[in-house]
Amino acid sequence: MEKEVEKLLKGGAHAAMMKVRAEVCLRCGERLYSAETVKRFEQVRQKLERQDVTEFQPLGQTYQVV
Repeated sequence: MEKEVEKLLKGGAHAAMMKVRAEVCLRCGERLYSAETVKRFEQVRQKLERQDVTEFQPLGQTYQVV
């Protein structure tokens, strides 16, 4: 079944959340993404690693609990 899902992407010390369409297994919840979506994930991860986040909308802050 195709659904809109949220995907958390990490790159370096940064993270971004994207909403994308994916085929989701009704039994186990496994997600299958199109090749185009996977390519977009890689582009976003590379931007995060380079700290090139000017086109991203801030959602708040993330903290690490030690």
